[in-house]
Amino acid sequence: MIFQRAAIREFTHTAVAVFVALIAILLTTQLIRLLGQAAGGKIPSEAVVALLGFGLISYLPVLLSLALFISVLMTMSRWYRDSEMVIWLVSGMPLTAWIKPVFKFSILPVIAIAILSLLLAPWAMRQSEVYRQKMDQRDDVARVSPGAFNESGSADRVFFVEGVAGNEGLVKNVFISSIQQGRLGVTATAQGRTEIMPNGDRFLVLDRGRRYEVVAGTPEYRVMEFEKYAIRMEAKEARGLQDSPRTKPLLELVRNAQPAYMAELLWRVGLPIAALNLVFLAIPLSFVNPRAGRTNNLIFALLTYMVYSNLLSVSQAWVAQEKLRFEFGVWVVHAVMFGLLLVLFYRRQNPLAWGKLRWR
Repeated sequence: MIFQRAAIREFTHTAVAVFVALIAILLTTQLIRLLGQAAGGKIPSEAVVALLGFGLISYLPVLLSLALFISVLMTMSRWYRDSEMVIWLVSGMPLTAWIKPVFKFSILPVIAIAILSLLLAPWAMRQSEVYRQKMDQRDDVARVSPGAFNESGSADRVFFVEGVAGNEGLVKNVFISSIQQGRLGVTATAQGRTEIMPNGDRFLVLDRGRRYEVVAGTPEYRVMEFEKYAIRMEAKEARGLQDSPRTKPLLELVRNAQPAYMAELLWRVGLPIAALNLVFLAIPLSFVNPRAGRTNNLIFALLTYMVYSNLLSVSQAWVAQEKLRFEFGVWVVHAVMFGLLLVLFYRRQNPLAWGKLRWR
């Protein structure tokens, strides 16, 4: 029908605009956070883009759900405000007729939310953790950024390398400050290189340089010249991946009956169901009286989304704490919101009957 094609087209245009805006906000906030961590030395600067991509994938289910809800709400609110809905309703079109175009518009995004929530988002979180671990395990030479002061992994040395020459690990104009046995030492040389011993140990070998040592608080110092000076580079010990249910694949959650795993499964299954419930809730929530303001309606819609999301989080926490059985928690919140959906549809479809029922 004409109204269905028009509705789906406008839903799609609005959803794309809202989704792009949400993506821009997320990328901006995440980029600021990651750049702050990189500036503080918590993560390497070259890891920012990769971690930003993994973080975006993990947030996509929530962003898509919110974009669907807002697009249907904004579109139908505009129709009410411009009196287009009045024309459709007066012509005999019931409010429930909008369920079909909304379903056609949302079914593919909801399937995408299910795939992202159940499979891709946990994979992205795990890859992010693996990438962070690889970055943490690099040795001091691999951490060095030319033209900047870099602290060693053990925090007992500060490196400065002016430049890197070629692909053979050659470095130029090296400056190293370290503290050994209570002595502050400064080593400077024009060039150096990395060497790997047969046992796998890595050394930074400096050629023809000087080392200055001084005892803090005393005038004692000494200057040493060397032809070759080797510094052992210690890589960080490998730490295990964070054992979090959020990074576990779907099959592992299904096979494991631990409360934390069941709680994570509840959250993943609940996201696509909540997205479908929300787009249908947007139909009655979008009602706007053209003669009155629309602020109250939008505030109530926003509160509905926040309450729904928080109830899902509360049920997940209660299942993890064994305060709520998984078999009950996985559907009770959605059932409550579906009941609210039926009540709102009845109220919009039968305003006179609702008024009489309310005053009894």
